[in-house]
Amino acid sequence: MTEREALKRAIGQGRGEEPADLVVKNVGVLDILTGAVTRTDIAISGDSIVGTYETYSGRQEIDGSGLFAVPGFIDTHFHVESSLITPLEFDRCVLPHGVTTAICDPHEIANVLGVEGIRYFLESAEETIMDLRVQLSSCVPATEFETSGATLLAADLLPFRDHPKVIGLAEFMNFPGVLACAPEVLDKLLPFQDGHIDGHAPLLRGLDLNGYLAARIRTDHETTTADEAREKLRKGMTILIREGSVSKDLHALAKILDADTSSFLCLCTDDRNPLEIAEEGHLDYMIRTLIGLGRPLHHVYRAATWSAANAFGLRDRGMIALGRRADIVLVRDLAACSVETVISAGRIVDDALFATRRTIAPVGLSSMKARPVSARDFVIPGGAGKVPVIGVVPGRIITERKMMAVPSSNSERRADPAADIAKVVVVERHGKNGNIGRAFVTGFGLQRGAIASSVGHDSHNICVVGVDDEDMAVAVNRLIELGGGFAVASGGTVRGELALPIAGLMSDQPFEIVHDRLLPLREAARDLGCTLKEPFLQVAFLPLPVIPRLKITDRGLFDADAFALIDL
Repeated sequence: MTEREALKRAIGQGRGEEPADLVVKNVGVLDILTGAVTRTDIAISGDSIVGTYETYSGRQEIDGSGLFAVPGFIDTHFHVESSLITPLEFDRCVLPHGVTTAICDPHEIANVLGVEGIRYFLESAEETIMDLRVQLSSCVPATEFETSGATLLAADLLPFRDHPKVIGLAEFMNFPGVLACAPEVLDKLLPFQDGHIDGHAPLLRGLDLNGYLAARIRTDHETTTADEAREKLRKGMTILIREGSVSKDLHALAKILDADTSSFLCLCTDDRNPLEIAEEGHLDYMIRTLIGLGRPLHHVYRAATWSAANAFGLRDRGMIALGRRADIVLVRDLAACSVETVISAGRIVDDALFATRRTIAPVGLSSMKARPVSARDFVIPGGAGKVPVIGVVPGRIITERKMMAVPSSNSERRADPAADIAKVVVVERHGKNGNIGRAFVTGFGLQRGAIASSVGHDSHNICVVGVDDEDMAVAVNRLIELGGGFAVASGGTVRGELALPIAGLMSDQPFEIVHDRLLPLREAARDLGCTLKEPFLQVAFLPLPVIPRLKITDRGLFDADAFALIDL
């Protein structure tokens, strides 16, 4: 059918001259502008809504009695890789929760594989049933103080700028580079001045925030307090309220969502793994939580839909309105956001629809190039005394800088389980220099053993937290054998593992299997005394040097406030 024929057909079906392709009958449509709920039919022709507030017949019909229709949800910032599954499995996992559009930054895989990773994501995005949109990774590597598997310059990104799945430039984490007008930063910003540039500005305030926004950066998902959010809103930023598996800002920011601000607020996950999605949900969880916290119902749905579409220039969606993309979520209860049926671009989401997708071959299966390690690689020389220690805050990726006394014997500084002080070590795994960075961390509660991860934002070297050097070596060496993943070791033995062979970041298995394997892995961490609900993703954020305050890279302990490596 030509575009002209499809347009004529849509007009005819909208006028009721012929049956619509799909009709949702007698459903309560939530008007996200006024909050009104009206029982009506929704007529769909192809991938577009062509009829509302009238009665229609359809070639296929859904009985909407007892249901409510809301626009499809839009996740405005996340990284598929951090869900530990491939883009096609993410599609199958999350779309049934009502997420019909998802805007991802593939900078995790880009830090490992460079442009090959971006191509893999764009190819996958062309097959997903949900509309998976891609932002071009702006900071690969995120800083000069770490070793990544690749470097992306402006010239590497420009060939992808006009791809139909590309929205713009992804989160610009190097805000010091922006403020300093670093030449390589300006090279990346300039080609996207007439498009979308995503922000990443934790704790940035005052004149520095003004300078950052002067670069035409428009969104931020790193806001963690209401006061910070209000300043950024006043200055024209759209705030993406985040609730992921590690970064949990929803409760702190809920109070800012009201009738005045909902058009300038969006929701994002950044990121949730299959275990938490199964236990709580995805954006549906955020919606019902916000409503449960007393936020006005239709304004919460507005933030999850229309506001998100508007912020990212997706003018064809975000409302149940004529001529808009037919992304519709049918829920049993609006306050509970209990999803019953999802319609994506006019198609009812079910197993048969997912079966129509073309398989995309995995990439990065040989990305693990780290050499085997021994317990001696984890020795930290020095005497007893106070040293800077990374302080983990549960539910946040911002860490604290603590000065804590560590013990020493034979001129080697030791972990101290009784004081909740563990070693944290980053092992370079891209085969470039063999660097090993060493420091101390508190907040895990480990009493024995070690936890290791090849997911280590953003350069994705191996990060291991432990109180026993032998167990740390066992865990790291197992990850090298697996080609990446998570591992728990104690008593010289691997107690739990999850292989992530695709670039050391993603499983090649269905999301249900990943979910099932995460359960005993989490239990193995608890058996070490770990007190964190989600220890593996917490480990993964320890090497992220663009987030305050203390972090660790393969080059050593890093002060994110001073933006410099510091001595232990």
